[in-house]
Order: sequence, then C-alpha cells, then structure tokens
Amino acid sequence: MDLGAEEIIVVTAPRLPQAPGEQAYSVLAIDPRAVEDAVRLDRALAVAPGANLFRRNDSGAANPTVQGLSLRAIGPSGAGRGLVTLDGVPQHDPFGGWVIWGGLAPELIERANIIRGAGAGPYGAGALTGVVALDERSAQGFSLRAEYGARDYTRVGGVGVANGDAFSALLGASVEHDDGWIPTREGRGAADAPLARDAMSGAVRVQRMQGGVLISARLSAYAEERSSGLVGANSTADGVAASLTFVSQPRADAPGWRAQAWARESDMSNSFVTVAPDRSMTTPASAQDETPAFGWGANAALRWSNGEIGVDLRAADGETRERFNYSGGTFLRSRGAGGETLSAGAYAEGWRTYGDTLVSGGVRLDWWQASEGRRLERLIATGAPTLDVEAEDREVWAPNARVGVRHDFGSHYARAAAYAGLRPPTLNELHRPFRVGNDITEANTSLEPERLYGLDAAFGDDHGDVAWSIGVFAVRLVDPITNVTLGFGPGTFPPGVFVPAGGVYRQRQNAGHIDALGVEADARGALSDVLSWRAALSYTDAQIDGDDDAPQLTGLRPAQAPELSITAGLAWRPWNSGAFSADARYESARFDDDLNTRRLGQALTLDLRFEQNITPHASAFIALDNALDSAIETGATADGVTLYGAPQAARVGVRLTGR
Repeated sequence: MDLGAEEIIVVTAPRLPQAPGEQAYSVLAIDPRAVEDAVRLDRALAVAPGANLFRRNDSGAANPTVQGLSLRAIGPSGAGRGLVTLDGVPQHDPFGGWVIWGGLAPELIERANIIRGAGAGPYGAGALTGVVALDERSAQGFSLRAEYGARDYTRVGGVGVANGDAFSALLGASVEHDDGWIPTREGRGAADAPLARDAMSGAVRVQRMQGGVLISARLSAYAEERSSGLVGANSTADGVAASLTFVSQPRADAPGWRAQAWARESDMSNSFVTVAPDRSMTTPASAQDETPAFGWGANAALRWSNGEIGVDLRAADGETRERFNYSGGTFLRSRGAGGETLSAGAYAEGWRTYGDTLVSGGVRLDWWQASEGRRLERLIATGAPTLDVEAEDREVWAPNARVGVRHDFGSHYARAAAYAGLRPPTLNELHRPFRVGNDITEANTSLEPERLYGLDAAFGDDHGDVAWSIGVFAVRLVDPITNVTLGFGPGTFPPGVFVPAGGVYRQRQNAGHIDALGVEADARGALSDVLSWRAALSYTDAQIDGDDDAPQLTGLRPAQAPELSITAGLAWRPWNSGAFSADARYESARFDDDLNTRRLGQALTLDLRFEQNITPHASAFIALDNALDSAIETGATADGVTLYGAPQAARVGVRLTGR
C-alpha cells in the first residue's frame, strides 16, 4: 500500500480526488445502481442502516422542514445532524438546514459516499454525525427514465452530459406527481387527507479547462407543493442555487487546489390546522406565508501529496412571516421572526504511510455568530405590536480535531479513529415556532451549538471475494438540540401560545447530553456470476442525560432513534438481458416523542424490481414498493392517533441510455 504516492489524476468533475487519509475513517460507498434505480435519492441513501430518515418518511411524504438525514441513531433531528455536499457544495437550506431531496434527482448522482463520524477536518461545521458526499455525473452520455404507478404516481427524470476536449456541459431535470395516501387508518375522519405531492427540479452545469484549471459553473432550481395529511394543511418549497468552482488537480510536480463560491435562495410556506377531537373537521391555526432566506459561502483548499489546508465560510439570512390566532373566520395576529448566522473555519490535515500503516489527522478551528435576531408580533387589524423581542447577539469559538490509523494485513485491515465536531443551530431552530396537528413547538434564540466527541474502530476485508467490515463506536453528543415537552393542553404557555386540548407544548432546548454505544457491520459479495448480495446492520444503545436543563429526559432514549437497523439486498440476473433485485430494511421500535410515551412499532419493508433490456439502449422495468404491504408507523399524536407510511404500490417504467 502506497497511499501517499504522487500520481497524475485526470478528472472532468469540479472536485479534488478523495484524500488518501479518508481511508482511516468509516467510509461506506452506496451502490451506484441503488442510486440509479431509486425513486428519490434519500431512499437510496437509506440502504445504509445508520442513515435515518426522520419519522421513517422519505421526501415523497415528509414535510420540507424534516427532510434531513442523520447518520448513526444517536439522536436524529428534523434538520439532520449530517452534512450533505454535492461536489463540495453544501446542499442545506439556509433557513432550516434541511435538504430538499427533490432538488437532487438520482439521475444526477454518479457516486455517493457516507463518511460516519464527526467531520472535524475539511467538511466543516454541520458534519456532526457524518457526511454524505455526493459526486455529480461527469461521464459522457445520457439517461432518461419515465414511470407510472399506483395513486397516479408519475415521474420523468433525465440527465445528459456532453464532453469535449476542453468543454463540458450537463443538463438534468425531473418532474413528479403523486396523489398520495391518507396517513391515518384507525379513527380516520373527514379531517384526514392524502399526502399528495407535485415537484420539479432542474440543473445545468458548464465547464471549461483553461491552462490546466477546470472552471465549473452550476445553476439549479426546485419547486414542490404538497398536502400534509390534513384538510387545509399544505406546504410549498422552492429555491435556486448557483456555484462557481476552480480546480487544479494535484500532479507529481505541483500541488492541487480548489476555490469555490456558492449562493442559495429559498422560500417555504406552511398552513397548519387544529383537528377536532372526533377528526370530523379542521380549523385554520396558523399560516406561514413566507420563509425567505438567502445563504452564501466560499471555501478553498490546497492539496499536496500528504496533506491539505483549507478555509471555509458560510452565511445565512432569513425569517418566517406568518399569521396566527385564528378566530371568527380570520387571523388576528401576524409574526415576523428571523435573523442572521455566520460561520467560518480553517483546518489543516495530514496523512503519511509507514509500510502498511496509514496515519491521518487534522485540526480545525470554527467560529460561529448569531446576530440581528428579532421577533415582532402585531395585531393585524391595527398594526399595534403585541410582542417585540430582540435576541442578544452571540458568538462561539470551537477548536476540533480528528485522528485515524489504518493497518493492512494483506486483504484484511484494521482501523481506529477519534474525532470531535460542531453543529450550530439553524435560523429555523432559533426563530421559527411550528405546529403539527394540535402539538406546538416554540423556537429558542438562546440555543448553543451541538458538539460531538467520539471514537470508532473496525476490522474488515475489502479485497477478498466477500468484502466485509465490523466495527464499534462510542460517542457523546453535548447540548443536543431537542424538542422538550413543557406542558399539555388546553392551556396558554410563554410567550402567550395557546395549546388546544389533546395537544402538547414543547420548546427547542439544549438538553444535557446523549451517550451512545454502537456496532455497525456490512458485507457484500457474489454467489455466482449472476447472483450478488449485500447485508448491513447498525445497533445503537443511546441514552439521554438531561442534567439540570431537562431532568425529565434522563434515562430515556432519544426521539426517532431506533436501536437496530438491518438492510439487505439481492441482485439476480437470470439471463443476460434481465435483472431482478430485492431490497429489505428492518428497523426496531422507536419513540416519536422526547418523553418516550409515543411508541412506533418495528418496521419491515421489502421492495422488488425486475428490469428487462429491450435494446442495447432501452429497457423496461416493473417495481413493487413495500411488497409485503407492511403497516409502517411513522408518527403518533398526543390523542393516540397513529400515522402510517406508504402502502404497497406498483410502478412500471422505461429507461433510455446512451453515450
């Protein structure tokens, strides 16, 4: 093994190659075929057992505000505690930190790697439980997929890349419609409605080689409308993003470097309702008419044969504009709340090989500031203020580090790593209250950044007929941002929030710390030339210590965190032109709330797919999602109503490819 050797790397994508030192950390590559066949990208990432979707819903049903991704079941949150990047550009909404997965069509993605553990080095603030590093397609050719299925599900998506000697262009787009399903079953009433969705996205990228430097410009946009499972409860989300990247690849006689700048503008709306006790009707509760936000950032890195240094900067400015206090057929009050955040960091990473041993490590210093925070509530009729609060400006300095060691024993290896990371609160967590049914959660402008300290170790084989690894990890998440239950309706709570009967009042708080111990394992191989398989599991024993901040949580399990997740897949090619696949996921019970009173049962899903080549460039497929028609519990309300995920559904489609 000579991971530190200098070599010439020729690429046509706006990124530096993966640093050799990354092999000392826990990296899981997602099968490119799983990404290519996925209905939505977050479903493809969920084949990694430690990748948790909030409330078990993928982006086909999840409200935009909970479309994050958490790695390892330490304590998933709506925004997610993992960082998602596309060719190095963060994909998170500047206001809420969530990822609108509908804006990242699977056809665009060439490669997806999951790096588990805090990204104290080049990834920056936000990479608390890990990183999802996405690489956009760069190979010449095109792919077009059209499909139709149950519930009038319709989707068309495609991407094309044209490469020349010094110029490259990418164009991709997708359109999707789904009539949806009603998430309630027992006690369903006239208040319940389907989780319908319409979405579209597009991206264009142009690149040019100029004197050994790749110049890449990218522009993308998305828009979606969806209903939230209750009559009158709907949401929209839209956004535009742009990036400009300059890359010079490392050579034997010169270091490589990258300079990147990006900007993202987004907006979102949500309408919330109160549900009658017998679910016979809904009444408007609040309307978040706009959530305009703007984020921008820049990063730069210098890479040589055994090291890298870099800096990054991220800024966000946004607010929520809403109406609430519905009475007599109209909203009586308005609210505007928001602010600004700014973070900056600098890091130095190094790696070196000593025979068959790789040693990697780095240090990082982050600075975060929250400023210009304000919440203003008025009487709509007169414009008179009823609440006017300015949040105190705050800043935090946070040094972090990581170190990893890997030793190869022929085809086997052993590795160990220790790390620390930081995730600042989002503008959404600091300033935006929200409502789900009759449950109300208040914002908190006093939130501190979350910090994670951890270590992991693994043993495996990545060169044999069967590639496998088994590892353990131990982490402590300090000051986790949690929705803490503070009271039950009916009643009025600070700052004058009325919670109806059957509802719960919560506030986002830094709740002590979470300790987690876990085991993760994966294996993949081929039984023959036509039959391959994969399997993986993640077991996490996580427990909260609320300290003096939230003593009622001490000894409980974090909300939305399952103990055990298992995924498995089988791919069989009975003849050269046909392919059958089966993918299964099992998840143990989890709790929907912080007090562990709303239990969501275990869940098992099985997805089946068969694809037949018609010509060398065309194929047809049929897929059966949730083939067992399992009742997947995704949520539970305070009044005992259970919400369920998508039932069994069939899809048929065609795929066209070419080069």
